[in-house]
Amino acid sequence: MAKSRHYYIRKSHRYLGVVLGIQFLFWTVGGLYFSWTNIDEIHGDFQHKHVPRLTGNLPLVSPSEVFHALPAVDSIQSLQLIQVLGKPCYSLTYFSAGKQQKALADATTGTVRGAITKEEAVQVAAQSFHGEPEVKQVEYLTSTHGHHEYREKPLPAWAITFDHPTNTTVYVSADIGKVESFRNDKWRVFDFLWMMHTMDYENRDNINNWLLRIFSVFGLLTIASGFILFWISRKGRLRSRRATSTKA
Repeated sequence: MAKSRHYYIRKSHRYLGVVLGIQFLFWTVGGLYFSWTNIDEIHGDFQHKHVPRLTGNLPLVSPSEVFHALPAVDSIQSLQLIQVLGKPCYSLTYFSAGKQQKALADATTGTVRGAITKEEAVQVAAQSFHGEPEVKQVEYLTSTHGHHEYREKPLPAWAITFDHPTNTTVYVSADIGKVESFRNDKWRVFDFLWMMHTMDYENRDNINNWLLRIFSVFGLLTIASGFILFWISRKGRLRSRRATSTKA
């Protein structure tokens, strides 16, 4: 009976190890990358150039003038004073006929302006990026998917990729001209390893998915079977020694 139990535990441990081995490898490689890579480099913080702040003596108009210039404002969600290429602007998020809308207006005149143009987006991206790299590609995004590096961020947006060793893309919101994120090659490696770490192959960040739960349970079973094998093998060796000693 002991031999049969030992056989089945060893066999279960072996197959669990084969099934989980590749995933354990990804978990280990991901953990090494996360712990040995500077998170500021992944976020691209070293590439951010701080734009000069607006002065405190600007001749600003009342935001109410912007509200009156917009059609049918039911309610206001947020109002911010920002700068776009050195000019003060009101960034407004509001609801009209039950739908969320965004607007950008000149804060010195109250004039509502249109979305950021391609040329303006390139200027905004270059203004926020250290150095003076050449622009390699410009893309206008109206939708993204779960695997896109610019996911769960405001759309539409301009994606400006620079000819730089880090292959950095700066994403600028088309509605308000704000830099939303930097994405470089280190971030892309991090994102892939994070997906393998969480086993969320759709959106990356759902750590409550069933695949991760199942593999975690299998991992515990593999570890437990290893301890059981060690204990059974140890008991077997002790019995063999005792038998040998008795015969002697």
